[in-house]
Amino acid sequence: MNWHRTALAVALCCPAMPAVAQTTEAALQSQFEAIDRQFEAFQRDTPVPGLVYGIVAEGRLVHVRGIGVQDLAEKRPVTADTLFRIASMTKAFTALSILSLRDAGKLSLDDFAEKYVPEMRGWKYPTTDSPHIRIRDLLSHVAGFVTDDPWGDRQTPMPEAEFAKLLRAGVPFSRVPETEHEYSNFGYALLGRIVAKASGMPYRTYVERTILAPLGMGSSGFEVSEWPIARRAIGYRFEDGAWREEPTMRDGAFGPMGGLQVSANDYGKWIAFLLSAWPPRDGPDTGPVKRATVRELAQGLNFVRATPRMGGAAKDGCTQAAAYGKGLRVSQDCQLGLMLHHGGGYPGYGSHMLLLPGAGVGIFVFTNRTYTGAAGTAWDAMFALDKAGALQFAEPPATPELVAAQQTARAIYAAGDVSVAGSALAMNFLMDRSAEGWRGDLAALRAQLGACTGKVEPLFPSGALSVAFRWHCDKGLLDGTVLLAPTRPATIQALRFRPKPAAKP
Repeated sequence: MNWHRTALAVALCCPAMPAVAQTTEAALQSQFEAIDRQFEAFQRDTPVPGLVYGIVAEGRLVHVRGIGVQDLAEKRPVTADTLFRIASMTKAFTALSILSLRDAGKLSLDDFAEKYVPEMRGWKYPTTDSPHIRIRDLLSHVAGFVTDDPWGDRQTPMPEAEFAKLLRAGVPFSRVPETEHEYSNFGYALLGRIVAKASGMPYRTYVERTILAPLGMGSSGFEVSEWPIARRAIGYRFEDGAWREEPTMRDGAFGPMGGLQVSANDYGKWIAFLLSAWPPRDGPDTGPVKRATVRELAQGLNFVRATPRMGGAAKDGCTQAAAYGKGLRVSQDCQLGLMLHHGGGYPGYGSHMLLLPGAGVGIFVFTNRTYTGAAGTAWDAMFALDKAGALQFAEPPATPELVAAQQTARAIYAAGDVSVAGSALAMNFLMDRSAEGWRGDLAALRAQLGACTGKVEPLFPSGALSVAFRWHCDKGLLDGTVLLAPTRPATIQALRFRPKPAAKP
């Protein structure tokens, strides 16, 4: 296995240098066993009748474990082939279906939803400047509908004719569209109706043909009765000290918001497909939907909130910037960078998925207890993999322009004068800090650190036009960053040095 992490965080203000960790197969197996124990404790202590969780890396399901039973009557054990309803994790399939129809020219994300759902004509919040609802508003939950988890979940089997009747009657708004995020199952039911209208086939048929079948997800689908009960995890809730079986809901108009049923083996293929969209690259685009389109799931409408991490990592004070993309929640973590995640709560089921696109690793979990998704345990597992050194984040390559920029920075330091850079400096450079000021700064640095003729660490790009570096000097380390201007040829618009003197004995 080869998914180790180079622990590196590069910021233009203050770069942190890497410590490469090599993790052996034995160490990884030990880590999997430790994560197994975490999920075993969750299943036992929560409790839930059964669960299955999986870890995806290197484009495949590298670890999967079933714990407990899929039904309390027959006591069948949960396996990687047991079928679970994944609730709101269905929304990413709906969102990607909309995007694929956009790619095919069947719709635009800026189309008004009423173009495909005529019953919505005339829907407006009661202000004169309330906008019409766009398809992209539905994707990111900014259409102004009320949060409807308890109600929406029970609407899964609603017949299409009854849904049309509900739409004709109109719905109340919670807020003005496009002003704030508010999660709406109803909105994703509308997206399912748009998929059907734009594609000319039932929603479930479009998802099965466009996504499930091409990915080899042959055990997945929306009508649970099409699979034998011996394969299904039966859904339960715990009420008044006893387990009660939840009713099995058939597929219907609200299926697009949460009705998909999958196995762990199938879902691992979906997670691997999503992760394969990163990093952007040349080469064949062989998936059922383009890589660039998959990456759009991480793009929302910028209604960002500060949220804590989930699980035990919430205690460390790292606050994430989080928003809703398209069928996925998007967070920027202070340690792990971009994180894509979503939970699923449903009568009889709970689920969670967490992706680190930069590392190509994903974790998911399904349970058969109402609204019990083991999200905290999934996040704890991911942070445990990071702590064990098992995550390797892809870094941008050092372009020739960045290599040349570091050489210019070394020449400047060695000469103690920025004038040696000549035309390599952008027109703003000496307007922002005079040549005389630079000479004084460089003289002070050289007095503090001496010559920097020792080891030069590998460059750490944060993009094609920005880079962090570290040099070993006579009396300490010198960290720095270069930011290039958007010109051809490339020129330096900003250069920063940060000394790290050697510790005194």
